[in-house]
Amino acid sequence: MFTTMKFAGAIAGIAASGLLLGACSQGESGSEAATSAPAETQAATSGEFGAACSAVPKDGAGSFDGMAKDPVATAASNNPELATLVTAVKKAGLVDTLNSAENITVFAPINDAFGKIPKKDLNAVLSDKKTLTSVLTYHVVGKEVTPADLSSGDFKTLQGGSVSTSGSGENFTVNGSANVVCGNVQTANATVYLIDGVLMPKM
Repeated sequence: MFTTMKFAGAIAGIAASGLLLGACSQGESGSEAATSAPAETQAATSGEFGAACSAVPKDGAGSFDGMAKDPVATAASNNPELATLVTAVKKAGLVDTLNSAENITVFAPINDAFGKIPKKDLNAVLSDKKTLTSVLTYHVVGKEVTPADLSSGDFKTLQGGSVSTSGSGENFTVNGSANVVCGNVQTANATVYLIDGVLMPKM
């Protein structure tokens, strides 16, 4: 039988072995960036940013403009980069919960993030609704988190635990392991940050 501890161990092993994808760096960091590259720093607060944004469709329901018109779960279902996440959300019965929430923030693992989890462990957690719900709600913050908030943040999630963020410019990490690869994506009721790792709450 699959256990939460086993899944957490799998995630920890993935992080330790360096299999989580690294986000491409486009901006400078630290005080030097604030002094010498204000344009890059400002970019992170004025629109979508990150290397993986190029994979988002240019038009249609899955584009940035299209996603902005729909609530978050519906918007994610139209984005091919979030197909595995959407499958998980549906299995956990969280579509209505996410779509009806207001001004939330979602740290959304892309397909590659789930792809780094051993298939049998991923299938097991997808079939364990209680664990799946805990993991997924750990990726949701009950308020808007702006790019400026990410530089040094600590946010309580719907699961009850907290996630921490750090970084500058266009380079941010969540819980020190997952990188924001496409940030500040707007939906009708949420701000979304696509990340390259699956976050695990403390058990």
